[in-house]
Amino acid sequence: MGFLTVLSVCGLTVLPAEATDAGGLARPVTTYSIVARDSVTGELGVAVQSHYFSVGPIVPWAEPGVGAVATQAWADPSYGPLGLGLMRMGRSAPEALRALVSADSAESRRQVAMIDAQGRVAAHTGDRCIAEAGHRVGRGYAVQANLMEQSTVWGAMAHAYETAPGDLAERLLAALEAAEREGGDIRGRQSAAILVVSGTNTDKPWGDRVFDLRVEDHPDPVAELRRLVTLQRAYAKLNDADRWMNVEDLGKAIEALREATSIVRDEATNGEIAFWAGVTLVTAGRFDEAVTYFARAYRQDERWAEVVRRLHAAGELTGDEQLIDRIVAGMRARRP
Repeated sequence: MGFLTVLSVCGLTVLPAEATDAGGLARPVTTYSIVARDSVTGELGVAVQSHYFSVGPIVPWAEPGVGAVATQAWADPSYGPLGLGLMRMGRSAPEALRALVSADSAESRRQVAMIDAQGRVAAHTGDRCIAEAGHRVGRGYAVQANLMEQSTVWGAMAHAYETAPGDLAERLLAALEAAEREGGDIRGRQSAAILVVSGTNTDKPWGDRVFDLRVEDHPDPVAELRRLVTLQRAYAKLNDADRWMNVEDLGKAIEALREATSIVRDEATNGEIAFWAGVTLVTAGRFDEAVTYFARAYRQDERWAEVVRRLHAAGELTGDEQLIDRIVAGMRARRP
């Protein structure tokens, strides 16, 4: 039977057992992960860590307003797009997972979890997944793990997710960190990823991906993933400031800028966030405040002074040459 041959399961079109089995990876993506939906915002997300290079393209899948999937163990990546496709057609996550598992001759080696936009969730751990392996399904989430150091990993993840404060991304990270505290993958750690999408599809995928971050290879990937999430939060505030400027709400723009530049240290971004905060403020006519931020960027790299001049030459920074000279002089004089 060829790869494109299809069969009907519960009225759904899915790949046959031979096709899904052939789609599995030659090496197991032994790992731990969580799929979840935020009941307040409707956001859908997946987070994962594994001793496997670049786990991000394999395990996590999510689509705004549709659902999220984690596919691992002897992972078949097609569970991601197929599961999302079935949920997009109106099937619940349990129905979608059941349909795919029943058509997969290698289901005993798979570990998969799915959640749909209504928060219905299901998980499958095949009986040939390598110990310690298991999952737990809770209200609006599922945690799953295989080849763990101990069988307490997924329980610790569930507890951390249920009790952690914050938004969906924060709670997903808390679950990964709990897994690490319980020993995590018996082989150690290597890569991690987080994918969070909006609760509704706006047909603007660049805006619907709330977080889409990967750590491909790192000695402490979960800690690095948290650093990247924090960094993205800062840039999101910077973008908020631009939006407030576009509607001429200077007060809220400045508040957003202050939040952006307080979330991370200047050295964490090589002055990038401080510099663009300065650009926004000088555009608003707040010269003294702007120069303070420009100086923070200059402390990290003196070439930011040349960037000021080049932005002005390109028409992206308003003001006459005298103003630009004052900015550059101020950067040097006020460097913290």
